Amino acid sequence: MHPDLARVNAPIIYELPSILDRLEMPRLFNLPKPCEVELGSGDGSFLVEYAQRHPDHNFLGVERLLGRLRKVERKAQRAGLTNLRAVRIEASYLLQYLLPAHCACALHIYFPDPWPKRKHRRHRLVNSSFPALAHERLAERGKVFLRTDDADYFEQMCAVFGAGSLFRPVDTPSELAGVITDFESGFQARGIETLHAGYESIPG
Repeated sequence: MHPDLARVNAPIIYELPSILDRLEMPRLFNLPKPCEVELGSGDGSFLVEYAQRHPDHNFLGVERLLGRLRKVERKAQRAGLTNLRAVRIEASYLLQYLLPAHCACALHIYFPDPWPKRKHRRHRLVNSSFPALAHERLAERGKVFLRTDDADYFEQMCAVFGAGSLFRPVDTPSELAGVITDFESGFQARGIETLHAGYESIPG
């Protein structure tokens, strides 16, 4: 089989060759394009639809639970997507140890576990160290888009991004906000508001 064809037909779920070495992004995708990363992809409702709308970008989904990852895989295969890959690992670990520097043009973090008990808040994905890590992984003027239904967590998200000089707030584009996740669909059905925030990295 021609190497290019083999890569087009590559599995959606990418088996990590190592959990110690940085990802080699060209190995994941058949064409070099700007890459967007969703940390915590759920069943892929957002990721698959957004990847369909933007064939000029590559998309990497990160999910810890294999059952959810299989759903992402099935949806992406049905859609015939070649610009989407998914990996099974904790989002925080991938962000800190596996994503190469300046490899992503956008990070999407939608409805991460809010860890509502005060003694558990140290487990939150978006914490005081998150903006610096995100800045290191993003390309110049890369963006972070956040969504949550938890007002306390949203306040923390905005506080940590507003505390330093690495990011400035930006609006979430209406087209992006209109692509909802599986969790968001359930919240909307129950009349629960989605809180949005967007930030753009400031060149160092």
